[in-house]
Parts: sequence; C-alpha cells; structure tokens
Amino acid sequence: MFDKLEAVEIRYDELTKMISDPEVIANQAEWQKLIKEHSSIEEVVQKYREYKKEKQRMEDAKEMMEDKELKELAEIDFYEAKEKLPQIEEELKTLLIPKDPNDDKNIICEIRAGAGGEEAALFAGTLFRMYSMYAERKHWKIEILNENEKKKKKYKEISFMVTGKGAYSRLKFESGVHRVQRVPDTESSGRIHTSTATVAVLPVVEDVEIEINPADIKMEVFRASGAGGQHVNKTSSAVRLIHEPTGIVVECQTERSQLQNREYAMKMLRSRLYNMEKEKQDSEIANARKTQVGSGDRSEKIRTYNYPQGRITDHRIGMSVFQMENFLNGDIDEMVDNLIAADRAERLKGEEE
Repeated sequence: MFDKLEAVEIRYDELTKMISDPEVIANQAEWQKLIKEHSSIEEVVQKYREYKKEKQRMEDAKEMMEDKELKELAEIDFYEAKEKLPQIEEELKTLLIPKDPNDDKNIICEIRAGAGGEEAALFAGTLFRMYSMYAERKHWKIEILNENEKKKKKYKEISFMVTGKGAYSRLKFESGVHRVQRVPDTESSGRIHTSTATVAVLPVVEDVEIEINPADIKMEVFRASGAGGQHVNKTSSAVRLIHEPTGIVVECQTERSQLQNREYAMKMLRSRLYNMEKEKQDSEIANARKTQVGSGDRSEKIRTYNYPQGRITDHRIGMSVFQMENFLNGDIDEMVDNLIAADRAERLKGEEE
C-alpha cells in the first residue's frame, strides 16, 4: 500500500508543477484534464502526508523519551501519534479504493410497474414522487423524458433525468426490483397485496464515451399523448428510436419540439448502451467475486416496503427503517449512506484479496 501511496504523491507533485506551467495552461483541454486528475488524488495525498507527519512525530517522541527531563511530554506525544496511526491507515485504505468513474454523472432513471396491475402502477408513481422529493432536498433538477400515465399519479412507466452533483453516486444502488406490501383502497376484506416496480438508474454519457453508428438507428415519429392541449393532437413531435443491433427502443415525448425529443432520446439510448456494456463487465467481475450490495440487476429484488408494519427493508444489506412516511417523502439518506458504506467495505475486501 505504501509503495502505491508514494507513487501517488510523486504524481501529485508532478501535476502541481504542470498545472502552473503557462504552456500547459495555454492548452485548455489538456489543462482541464490535468486539473481533474490533480483534484482526484489530492485527498489521498493530504491524508498520506498526515500519516507521515504522525509517524515522524512518534519516532521523534521515542528518541526524546531517552531524556529524563523530556520523557513525560515525549510519552504524551508518542502515545497520541501511536493511537492516530491505525485510524489514518484505515482511512488511506478506503481512499485508495478505485472511484467509480460515473459517480459525478447525471442520471436517467426509468421506473416501470411490474406485477400487481393498478397497485403496481400506483407504486411506480410513489417511487417517482420519492425520488423527486429526494432530488429537491439535494437541489438537483428533474426533467421528465417519457411517461405512460394510466391515471393521475399511476404510471405504467416513467423515465426522467436527474441533473446534479453526485446524482449517480447517491442513486446507483436503487436499480432493481422494489416490492410493496399493503392493503389496497379497493380491498374490502383487508387482505395485503404484493406488487412490484422495477427501477433502472443509468449514468448520462457523452458522445465521446460511446459511439453509435447513425445507420444502426431507426427513427419513428408519432403524436404525443398526455398533457399539451391542441399541440398533442396536431403535431408528430414524439420520437421513438430503435437501435437495430441490440433491439433497444427508447421514446421521448415530453418536449414540444421533435428536435428536442430526439436529443433526449439519444441521451437515453447512449445511457442504455453504455449500461449494457457496463453490466457485461460487472458480471465478469461478479463471477470472480460476488458483492454484498449486489449487481443492481433489474431482476434482483432489492427492497420491500411493508405498509402494515411501517417498515422498509433493503435485502442486500439487511437494513430496516421504520419511518415509512419520511422515507417516501425523500428522506432516504440513511439507507443510501449504508449502501455506499457496504459497497466500500466489499470493494476494500476485494482489494485486499
């Protein structure tokens, strides 16, 4: 570990000089790239320097303990430094875990009603509201890209983009099957029904990250459904893109302009294709080592919302919370933090194996 830390510190010093060089600054594209790399390793370098400082303090104190007059003060320094070092070492191990390159990206979230008919569509609407309220708490922006609304607040499916710092890092573990257990309003006997909705969280990727051959895309236009007045009935502004090699179909109909809908549809398609490739790579890693948090596969049941007990349980980490109303109002940080911590612990274990 310490050889790796030495190499990171040397690289950090090199970058510090380079980003101050007028010739490098003149090339803005290169300078931005170096600034980003410098920023990405700054925290680990500062922590490593703190470690070295405490280690040196301990060694100096050990020498001073030979002096009878200084022994008492030196012992205080020695044991303080000795106590701090293991904690700093653990923090360094965590910081050295490779960061997910998608963590700072915006996301496209797709929610689809699963088993359970009207109840499933209602639950899909509940999940959309929960993520919308969470985004509001984080001061993120939400844009609906496509929606198939059965009735008010009931969705067969809905796709939306979340724009904001760290959106993917906070929401990536929401992918999978969410299960709800509750008594529907229409159930006179009080019998509990079980319904499901699937959530997919995809990082928004740029053109340079994934190439799409325009010849592989078939575009269809159609009239939008839903709100929009006369515009809905008179203009074929909605766009459907079919990626023929993979069979992936995406739709966008929320914008009034066909051009805007196509632009958003392309974002969705790029994210789907990128995610398909990522899932392939992740499954190869998973074959070698299963993670506790799970693959995020849409078929994996990840969480149960039990209304009668007021309990939300995440099955991947065995965590339950009992504030149903707060949770569904977007207060999901405690669960998110624990999922992130579990993922870090698993990846740290993988690094050590």
